[in-house]
Amino acid sequence: MGISAAMVLPIDKLETLVARANELDRLLCEPGATDDMGRYRKLTKERADLEGLVSEFAQYRAATKQLAEDKAALEDPELREMAQEEIPALEAKIAELERTMTLLLLPPEPLDEKNTILEIRGGEGGDEATLFAQDLFRMYARYAEGQKWKVEVLSLSESSVGGIKEVVALVTGDRVYSTLRFEGGVHRVQRVPETEAQGRVHTSTATVAVLPEADDVDVVIDAKDIVESVAASGGPGGQGVNTTNSAVQLLHKPTGLIVKCQDERSQHKNRAKALKVLKSKLLDLERSKQQSAIASERRSMVGAGERSEKIRTYNFPQNRVTDHRIGVTLYKLDRLINGALDELIVPLRTHYQAERLKSELGIDIGVAARRSED
Repeated sequence: MGISAAMVLPIDKLETLVARANELDRLLCEPGATDDMGRYRKLTKERADLEGLVSEFAQYRAATKQLAEDKAALEDPELREMAQEEIPALEAKIAELERTMTLLLLPPEPLDEKNTILEIRGGEGGDEATLFAQDLFRMYARYAEGQKWKVEVLSLSESSVGGIKEVVALVTGDRVYSTLRFEGGVHRVQRVPETEAQGRVHTSTATVAVLPEADDVDVVIDAKDIVESVAASGGPGGQGVNTTNSAVQLLHKPTGLIVKCQDERSQHKNRAKALKVLKSKLLDLERSKQQSAIASERRSMVGAGERSEKIRTYNFPQNRVTDHRIGVTLYKLDRLINGALDELIVPLRTHYQAERLKSELGIDIGVAARRSED
């Protein structure tokens, strides 16, 4: 996916922000700056948030000055050859700096740093759907391993053929939600099941939900709104699991949400994990309400959470993956299903950033989706 360098950089806005950074430097160096630690921390954070933009803008100013000097040098026979060699690299550097600075103008999203509750369920297609759900979970687990994230299974229900009916996992690490947020939706697979004697391709689905982990300050749950029930844990795990009343189910009466956790032998631990999932679901529910209230253009953005839509197709006979939201097709299914997801995740995030720039700042950076790759 490419981003056009032909964009109008808001120089006035950038200069205003650089001036603010300089002002913050002065304020933070004043005598008594640390007398009010609350104010000091606020100013320090604001300055830190501007650091990347200030650094990039300084490089941009230097590069544009050098480019102007090189173009002027084209008129000098003694300097022309050197200038001709430098100009292409300077133009490429300026284009990249423009892109980076434009993205840095976007205000940070408060949930980007959150850990993530990842839910995967087998959908249409019977046993084959549960096997596909298992493949998806393995795909994300391997991707997480490459990112040095931790994956903790909170709840797991397996099918009779060894697939996954439902798995709920907590993924922790650096910017997990920011990276995985666009994976939520209906994933479709087209392949020949192992049980298909005639070699016919079947279509099955699995659903993926990506929820930001809720902190206690994000969601407050009244104890009287929860109905708790306890039962013996089911599924694989050995006799010790199945004979203890450790599985915990929580019903949130105001919303009707039900969460069950049975991964631990300890009822106390299962209750804590179930509560964690419930809070994340309630946070996601509140976000969905907010999203439905905003303009249709903003709502149709990538990652708006329309889980009824098929967002991606995995075609095994053709070794093809197609993301329908951005029109990207890659003939690398064998690599992607083993966790090499950046070739899909990066274009999705770029597309989303471009949509935010257009809707929030009125800047069109000309994202062009790559329709196919040979």
